[in-house]
Amino acid sequence: MLFTGGDGVWTSAGVAAGIDLCLHLVRTAHGQQAAAAIARAMVTAPFRAGGQAQFIPSPVPPVDEDDPLARVRAEILAALGTPWTVRRMAAAALVSERTFARRFTATTGTTPLRWLLDQRILTVQRLLEETDLPVDTVATRCGFASAVSLRPVFVKRVGVAPREYRRTFRGREEG
Repeated sequence: MLFTGGDGVWTSAGVAAGIDLCLHLVRTAHGQQAAAAIARAMVTAPFRAGGQAQFIPSPVPPVDEDDPLARVRAEILAALGTPWTVRRMAAAALVSERTFARRFTATTGTTPLRWLLDQRILTVQRLLEETDLPVDTVATRCGFASAVSLRPVFVKRVGVAPREYRRTFRGREEG
């Protein structure tokens, strides 16, 4: 690919390099947040680094106020730092644990606790991208005891450590 612009000529070889170049141009013209949003939509990293996992957000079913499971999901999302259990979720939905787990899995395609962990990790990612909050604060807001307890879960799910993720998606070193 060959791109020309007011600042000169930009070239890349191959599809992935073309995507990298496009993201660079977006980042230059519109900022890191715009490039990160496009990269997430394209299911690619805004900066490619060796061994880095792709970043794929999990879809969240829309909230239906008449659906007790939707209300519980909304309640959980509003209080991710709360120590949620299936028992607590089922009580909020006014059903048994077994019924809750069965209905939840049928609705979302995953178990309640896996969904909860997915939502926590997605929120950690968003906070790392959009704020300068310390990783320890981000961790506790999202339901982890500390940055130390967040790190192995984050690495397993995302493929990089939280601080590396922040550097990649913010395009700068953490302060």
